[in-house]
Amino acid sequence: MKKLENIYLIGLMGVGKTTIGKQLAKALQRPFYDSDKVIEDLTGVDIPTIFFHEGEDGFRDREQEVIKELTEMSEIVMATGGGSIIKTENREALKNSGFVVYLHCSIDKILYRTRHDTQRPLLRTDNPRQRLQTLLAQREPLYQECADFKIDSGSIPTKTVVKSILQQYQAALENQ
Repeated sequence: MKKLENIYLIGLMGVGKTTIGKQLAKALQRPFYDSDKVIEDLTGVDIPTIFFHEGEDGFRDREQEVIKELTEMSEIVMATGGGSIIKTENREALKNSGFVVYLHCSIDKILYRTRHDTQRPLLRTDNPRQRLQTLLAQREPLYQECADFKIDSGSIPTKTVVKSILQQYQAALENQ
């Protein structure tokens, strides 16, 4: 039987996983984890440095280890990296151990939110819009596969998103 004691946020970079995750954790009085931040803390370097030295595959291996550890914890809220769902093992760990929320918003909104961010190696390209469109096309089916609930985090206020997630989470717990 699926466990629902954790809440996991998935979606492309810039959709608000960390912002919303922190607010959910506060509302539920639970610890919050950002899987990318945990990787940085463990390695002592930032994500772009890992990408530079180990490539995306090296980073994804580290990410898989961290997600495995975090999904074995109880009563947490976790924001995942945008590509965490690429690996089957991560999707299974997320789906089997928590309530998975897919946050999505328009490419325009993501570009606006990430316009000054230098810590996103996958956006270091001449055409970030095209990169985001490609990533979304590749990842959308995987996000959908994992999600217990999907919500647009770009067109409604963050507090409303948090409230909607809490309502859906409570309903899922009651139907367990």
